[in-house]
Amino acid sequence: MPGPFSHLRVIDLSRILAAPLAAQNLADLGAEVIKIEKPGVGDDTRAFGPPWMKDAEGRDTRESAYFLAGNRNKKSVTVDIATAQGQRIVRELAARSDVLIENYKVGNLRRFGLSYEDLVPLNPRLIYCSVTGFGQDGPYAERPGYDFVFQGMGGMMSVTGERDDRPGGGPQKVGIPIVDYLTGLNASIALCAAIAHRERTGEGQYIDCALLDMAVAVNATQAISFLCSGEQPRRLGNAHPQVVPYEVFATADGHMILAVANDGQFRRFCRAAGREALADDPRFATNSSRVVHRESLLPIVREIMATRSRREWQVLLESADVACGPINDFRDVFDDPQVRHRGLRVDVPHALGSAPLVASPLRLSATPVDYRSAPPLLGQHTEEVLRGLLGMGADEVQALRQAGVV
Repeated sequence: MPGPFSHLRVIDLSRILAAPLAAQNLADLGAEVIKIEKPGVGDDTRAFGPPWMKDAEGRDTRESAYFLAGNRNKKSVTVDIATAQGQRIVRELAARSDVLIENYKVGNLRRFGLSYEDLVPLNPRLIYCSVTGFGQDGPYAERPGYDFVFQGMGGMMSVTGERDDRPGGGPQKVGIPIVDYLTGLNASIALCAAIAHRERTGEGQYIDCALLDMAVAVNATQAISFLCSGEQPRRLGNAHPQVVPYEVFATADGHMILAVANDGQFRRFCRAAGREALADDPRFATNSSRVVHRESLLPIVREIMATRSRREWQVLLESADVACGPINDFRDVFDDPQVRHRGLRVDVPHALGSAPLVASPLRLSATPVDYRSAPPLLGQHTEEVLRGLLGMGADEVQALRQAGVV
């Protein structure tokens, strides 16, 4: 069954992670995605290594693991957009496409005649998505910015990390580029909405996605708590600001997560632990009271959790329908029976071997995600696209290569 976007062609003029992820999501859903890369260099993340993908003999290639994360199901076409001929190629591709995604600094593509205003006369149905650090307007619009910067600016690092009064306390970033990932998802949602609008009206439109916007929005629970109370949320390590007990606890042989999300679960936890009277204590009977009396309850829970092993607690709490779980490294993750069952690792044939990828979390019954191709080699599809889509002859393509345009 063809994907829901198999009728769409996307021009991906983006690099790094957030915008390429948005393009990859459309590609996973069937769109033809043509990734435009600088000749000889390509996406910045092609150089983000080691680690590198291994070839069939287990040797390092020069395909970075980072690049593999956001570029499957795409075609790579090398074009130097700083040249007049390169700009003409991109304009011709945009005239034949449905979506264009880019993440250049504000105003940069206008210098090359490739802004939304430049391209929409050629293709009024074009959906043009710009992903930038600060958005297209405002006092910071022209600043560069990366995920780490926005984890700090958006408030995330003010509530992430160990408590300030404990060893290792202080601001801490999330261990993955979370703002990039979420901005890519946000752009994907906006693109889906724009595609639906165009299919009803025939109108394309412009999409302005900013990492700062996403960095603030993702903190909604903490941010709105501040707006309601006027009190600054504080770092609590692994604890939850509004739910107790909901954090990491040491067992007899290591650490695990206990996530008691409601009063019924707390009573079942107490019953399983042989301490049912705790659930009747007025200080702990409701979640609100447990939050207020956090410092009284947590030492008791720590003492209880230290009496059994992780495996014993896992079996006991699962049987009591109390949420809990291990703290896995990535070897544990991909060995986990549920992860294996869900097929969250996929291995896709690659020109240099086999590319190990993380599966899309999208599960559609009628139009499932299709892993048609591995992330491409730099310029792997240049000839195919220029000759097949734009109708260039072999001599013309060769002349462009010799001139360094492609």
